[in-house]
Amino acid sequence: MTVSVTLKRNTKITRLFLGSFVGSISTFIIFIPLNKYLLFFLKIAMGIIMLIVTYSFKNIKYFFQNLLYLYMTSVILAGFLYYLKLEFANLSYLLILTIAPLILYLYIKEQKHLKVIVNYYKKVLITFKNNQNLTLNAFLDSGNKLKDPITGKYIILINKSLIEGIYNIRSPIYVPIKTVNKNSLLECISIKNIQIDNKTYNNYLLGLSDTFKSNDYDCLLNYHLLEDENV
Repeated sequence: MTVSVTLKRNTKITRLFLGSFVGSISTFIIFIPLNKYLLFFLKIAMGIIMLIVTYSFKNIKYFFQNLLYLYMTSVILAGFLYYLKLEFANLSYLLILTIAPLILYLYIKEQKHLKVIVNYYKKVLITFKNNQNLTLNAFLDSGNKLKDPITGKYIILINKSLIEGIYNIRSPIYVPIKTVNKNSLLECISIKNIQIDNKTYNNYLLGLSDTFKSNDYDCLLNYHLLEDENV
């Protein structure tokens, strides 16, 4: 169920129960006298059978994604439960059954949060008026809603030093902005376009900042990109 929710697999509850039933039967393997290598491969085989029973086989990518998440969730759940068993020797199985869904719920929630964060990091190609290009790692910031009131264009922020040797600033646009402590003017330049995820956006200015700096990204995208249909 954790794999289904995390990967958004529309699977019937009956198939989930069947896959889980196959997994529960596999526990009897430990009573068969086998060497550890054969036992390991049998466990892998049972995991594969569980997935085929639960999700069927559509293609290689689909299957291996399911397999990866099945073992990720299994290791995380087993690790938590093993830790609890070591810390609390008299921990009842009823309590373990109660805690296990909570652990998986927290895991799913964190996975969704991580996906959102990852989706906000983008690779950006900026094309200047002189047809020079600049590729940057960017972050889509919900707090950046800067807009030039004159041209109506939205503003993307980068550190000014990044365009040195690429573009000579001749006719900058100064946009009034409000920071935490004061009002100031942000130096901006017109650009030809920006490309993100193979889409081209035109209605943007490049805001040049001397103070903007991050170790994780070079460019702060405007939140309006989520709504922009000018592609």
